[in-house]
Amino acid sequence: MAKVLELQFKTDTGKSAKISVNDPIDPIDTIQVKAAMDNLIATGVFGSTGGALVSVEGARVVERNVTDYEVL
Repeated sequence: MAKVLELQFKTDTGKSAKISVNDPIDPIDTIQVKAAMDNLIATGVFGSTGGALVSVEGARVVERNVTDYEVL
């Protein structure tokens, strides 16, 4: 099962943007996640096609199951 932590932001143009982190440490420390997101906004290290990141919108863990089948 693949897990991804999605960090969700609002941009200066009012659009949504997200940054995905593969294989997050479990359990999620929401205080550290919020601090990291605030730091990303403050430093401006990431931008998006929708504008600069300006506020935290949320965070979530997405789990995905993949089953491969061999078909010949």
